[in-house]
Amino acid sequence: MVKNAHPSIRIDLNEFKLHIDLKKGTALTLHFNSPSRMFYLSLIALVVHEMKKLGKVASVPLERHLDLLALLNESVGGSAGSSDKKNLLQRIYRKWKDALPNLEEAPLYKVLGRKKEYDEGIGKTYVFTEAEKDSWANLFEYKGSEENVRLKFSIDKIGVSLDDVVILYEDAVNGDAWERFLSSLKGQVESVPEQVASTPEMEAVQSHVEAAAAPVTPLEKQRTVMQRRRLGVVLVMMIVAIAGVAALAMWKLSLRPASVKVSSVEKMAFPLPDKPSIAVLPFTNMSNDPKQEYFSDGITEEIITALSKVPKLFVIARNSTFTYKGRPVKVQQVSEELGVRYVLEGSVRKDGNNIRIAAQLIDALTGNHVWAERYDRNLKDIFAVQDEITKKIITAMQVKLTEGEQAQSHAMGTKNLEAYLKYLQARELSNRLNPESNALAKQLAEEAIALDPMYAWAYSVLAHTHIADSWLGTSKSPRDSIEKSIDLLQKAIILDDTCADSHRLLGYTFSMTGQHDKAVAEGEKAVALNTNSADSHMQFGKILTFAGRYEESIPELQKAIRLNPIPPNIYLYSLGISYTLMGQYDEAITWCERAVRREPNSLFARLFLAAAYSRAGRNEEARIEAAEVLRINPKFSLEKFAKSVTYKNQEDVERTISALRKAGLK
Repeated sequence: MVKNAHPSIRIDLNEFKLHIDLKKGTALTLHFNSPSRMFYLSLIALVVHEMKKLGKVASVPLERHLDLLALLNESVGGSAGSSDKKNLLQRIYRKWKDALPNLEEAPLYKVLGRKKEYDEGIGKTYVFTEAEKDSWANLFEYKGSEENVRLKFSIDKIGVSLDDVVILYEDAVNGDAWERFLSSLKGQVESVPEQVASTPEMEAVQSHVEAAAAPVTPLEKQRTVMQRRRLGVVLVMMIVAIAGVAALAMWKLSLRPASVKVSSVEKMAFPLPDKPSIAVLPFTNMSNDPKQEYFSDGITEEIITALSKVPKLFVIARNSTFTYKGRPVKVQQVSEELGVRYVLEGSVRKDGNNIRIAAQLIDALTGNHVWAERYDRNLKDIFAVQDEITKKIITAMQVKLTEGEQAQSHAMGTKNLEAYLKYLQARELSNRLNPESNALAKQLAEEAIALDPMYAWAYSVLAHTHIADSWLGTSKSPRDSIEKSIDLLQKAIILDDTCADSHRLLGYTFSMTGQHDKAVAEGEKAVALNTNSADSHMQFGKILTFAGRYEESIPELQKAIRLNPIPPNIYLYSLGISYTLMGQYDEAITWCERAVRREPNSLFARLFLAAAYSRAGRNEEARIEAAEVLRINPKFSLEKFAKSVTYKNQEDVERTISALRKAGLK
């Protein structure tokens, strides 16, 4: 008999029901009511049984139980799916990761006492609170790859101990129940004679005959009932199964198959940093609306930004990770190309005011999944979800933060959801650097500020659009646009002095207006606030170059390229400029040539390569590059260019103009 009269979790292998008390006093009964579903309740029982043997809530490696899994699949599971070791483990991995945690759609069980209802844009689902869905989903932890998966039924997350969980079969409990259950299955398998392939109908008839001839166990009784039901609903089940597979494919994490090839330190393009290193891949937009792309990209950028604020981490910049957007890449490839140990990938679905965010962190050196979770929330909870993801990643990488570092990494900027969404759109549009997108970005940033006049980040994006006006030639007065951007950035810093982007942009505008000492001070603040910001290091490097401090600029630009290994062209030719001004022409030519190869129609890459060739005495090559400058911009003028350059040392301007004139430009 059951010793614990009121256990929190009962796994009933007589009726294939799971009774569970979640947090907040919610009691559920889940019925695993078909052979394939019965297999997964048996799998949960197996994991619980092994944890009880260990005496703790821990991960259970399935590779040690392949024969037992095959037995469960062939008997209670009705061979619903391949029993081949590799395929069986893959199927278990996917179901544990995607299907079992899905309480609202419940693809592997029926929630007794509740009816499915139509949800906006989703179809029929069970209605649960976000806390209930999260409590259930977080029970299903997993680590490793498909072939080497380790499962954990994380009852500790809902405050349940192993003593509060019981396995029931016939009148036995826990270990005795499990052994008796397995004995009944072995008896069934051994009693089945070899046959020519049979149809489901033949198997059902045979089961009826056997049932009349011998006493039956509760398990056999359940199987007989299920087999009878099959006859009338085979076609319906096939249709439902096909629809379910399609639906699951849409709802899946949209990540590659979990079999992860380990990366090689020897093959990495860069040495591994001496602290935990991570690349956050663009989260996949799983919404039906392509216009929601800004939202999934925004979530990715927010996570990158939050992680970047932690000095104890090394975080690859957005520009580099977004080069993988929309491409079927492997974790191993990302790790080796960017020189990082950890890779985060995920997906976002936004449907009205409902969001679903899934994420998983992979250790590329071992191939293991060190953390994975899914969040089904209301849109208004987006800030809390982003904070939680950031904290979970930091914890998974075993990084301990001070209280100050924690506070800095979780600063969000606004509590106004509408202002935040407009900010995300404005930021995405401003990065496109074309007149139409920049105008719309400016409008959205202004609307965000109208909704929350204290939103510092919105002022920073608005300032960026005014700077872009001066670059794009869409400003009536470039100087007025720069002055306007300075005012906006100073306002942003008054509201939030911890925003590295505001400081770096303000430093850049001070450089453009010849205020070099102020520019250096702002650049120093930017890199101090965010040591992982590649853009801050790049613009601080340029600030130092404009201030005549070339030797100091080079380490900043090199650091920027390490943080952003697939950088925008400006990173490459900016390093070339610094080497040119230091008289190290071979290095200068190397970096400017890289910039030209990356972007053959880059006016500035061609221009500074021509200057480097000319000053190195490679006159023929300098003339070729000068001709390319005129091909790109036939109206190029040295006089106009000289006026736009704000080097502190005028002799640097004169030497550069002289070299370009020597190359054939006028």
